[in-house]
Amino acid sequence: MTYLAKPKLHHPGLDKNTLGYTRRDYEGAISTLCAGCGHDSISAAIIQACFELELPPHRIAKLSGIGCSSKTPTYFLGSSHGFNSVHGRMPSVLTGANLANRDLIYLGVSGDGDSASIGFGQFAHSLRRGVNMVYIVENNGVYGLTKGQFSATADKGSKSKKGAINADAPIDLVAMALQLGASFVARGFSGDKTQLVPLIKAALLHPGAAFLDVLSPCVAFNNHPGSTKSYDYVREHNEAVNYLDFITPRSEITAQYPPGSVEEVMQHDGSVVRLRKLHADYDPHDRIAAMSYLQQHQIAGEVVTGLLYVDPQPDELHAHLNTVDMPFNQLAESELCPGSAALQKFNAALR
Repeated sequence: MTYLAKPKLHHPGLDKNTLGYTRRDYEGAISTLCAGCGHDSISAAIIQACFELELPPHRIAKLSGIGCSSKTPTYFLGSSHGFNSVHGRMPSVLTGANLANRDLIYLGVSGDGDSASIGFGQFAHSLRRGVNMVYIVENNGVYGLTKGQFSATADKGSKSKKGAINADAPIDLVAMALQLGASFVARGFSGDKTQLVPLIKAALLHPGAAFLDVLSPCVAFNNHPGSTKSYDYVREHNEAVNYLDFITPRSEITAQYPPGSVEEVMQHDGSVVRLRKLHADYDPHDRIAAMSYLQQHQIAGEVVTGLLYVDPQPDELHAHLNTVDMPFNQLAESELCPGSAALQKFNAALR
């Protein structure tokens, strides 16, 4: 992976948190994503959340799979632990790391292709097991690295860059997370930093499986009419004699609107995404009501954003398995290898 390192020097007058870190200390390399990509806005929100929570970067482990979204950990928390796994397998790698060392804060970053297609099974099992993590899906409805085919979250009836109509029903990862038993479920929009940063902060502090689906427009494949997540207005009006894959820089799409309201967000081609922000008096502690609320507004063509559900008394994988509190790398040999008598006792318990 090619990336550009940022200079380590910064202005001495930058604000610092109580740990002595500036916001720059939570940044990573310079992004190589398309100009205006919503994923970069999510990276900025993660940086801001970690800075405001005053989290030591060395206590955070960031993991990802394959795809545009899975490249983004390079662009934030450059001093944290990191692991880029294979396609769709981030949840199992994160689970293993979490079991070995519960002292770290685990942040899994994935995409709709990485989690809703090849990694769908891993997505499901990591949430139902209650792995203590923040699982962020940067959702744009297309496979950006392979030129914009429909992903499993693409809306039925939407049109691809080449004009094909999606005939398949979409997978709603938020609805799946609610059904699978995630103890923190939210949805955000990459262009609404005012809402997104608090959601990420809450997820980072949640002691259980926290899932956050973030609608993140793809500027490379979101500029054509007929798509609800990707648009390609310029190419449709260009009488080209050959195919030149040049991406015109776009302005970042942002939105600010009060709780309980619906905001129509204009995309680059004039198409509109309708976002509904939860009411201030919405009760996020009723899982069944959250699923019903989500379905009602989905039928109305609205994408609900905000904290949909949180369990005030969550449990997580270590409690289920009754594991030791100490990380494995700090255990002595006598604790790791208690002897043949302990092994025989354990085997006898399984008979």
